[in-house]
Amino acid sequence: MGRRYETVSFLSDYGTVDEFVGVVHSVIRDLAPHARVIDLTHGVPPFDVRAGSLALARSIGYVASGVVLAVVDPGVGTARRAIAVEVADGEGVLVGPDNGLLAPAVAMAGGAGRTVEITNPEQRLASPGDTFAGRDIFAPAVAFLCNGGDLTELGPEVDADLLIPGVVALPQSDDTRVIAQVLWVDRYGNAQLNVGPDDLPAGFGERIELRCASATDATGGAVRSVVRNACFAEIGGGAVGLVLDASGLLAVAMDQRSAAEELGLAAGDQVTLLPGDDGEQSVGVTQPVSLRPSR
Repeated sequence: MGRRYETVSFLSDYGTVDEFVGVVHSVIRDLAPHARVIDLTHGVPPFDVRAGSLALARSIGYVASGVVLAVVDPGVGTARRAIAVEVADGEGVLVGPDNGLLAPAVAMAGGAGRTVEITNPEQRLASPGDTFAGRDIFAPAVAFLCNGGDLTELGPEVDADLLIPGVVALPQSDDTRVIAQVLWVDRYGNAQLNVGPDDLPAGFGERIELRCASATDATGGAVRSVVRNACFAEIGGGAVGLVLDASGLLAVAMDQRSAAEELGLAAGDQVTLLPGDDGEQSVGVTQPVSLRPSR
């Protein structure tokens, strides 16, 4: 017997309009009634393995010990492998397709331990088709682990070094500039960059020039002089700033407005950072307001 798990953290691109998420919940509940399923998100854009892997990596340091089920699986029904990866000396197991979805989270959790391909026909549901692996393969495997089943009973061990890696761009830099990429735009319009504070060369001060190359903007994109701020409220009205976000990365942001919309940014766009003039005054968009008694 293996370790018994109480919690399943579930991420997918299933959305919540169709019955897919509820069915997966129900299969796990039927096979492992004690397990609690926590939905991380089901709003990953359809088929977007990169976005799913980033969301999972952002979450992994905060999920409860247990099994993590991640399904963004455009290759469902093909020869792509279904896998289960043990992390943190057995504190958790990540279950999902071998398509790069799990790789960044596995790295964030300290690397892979025992890793298996899920092939045991006894630990899957009979199905008339091969298009719903979340229900037929992954959910039964998750329940089996929650019930204390040993990882190796799911299928043969595989070399974790041969799993498909995640695709997350690294920043390019020299003494004069950093070429970054937008990893993610959240629902508030903050554009997270693949740049942490330590990635900025020594010549960078508090003021930074941003050159945004939007894939949809033939004019070359926007150029802004921004200041590094501790929080959104420090950014001047109508101005664009840089904040250190909850993942420890720099994000292009505005106070109560969408920086992505202001600059025409989307995930995958390039942003070049250059040292700015720290003596320059912050330029924002302001509107004078006069408060007068009503008559």
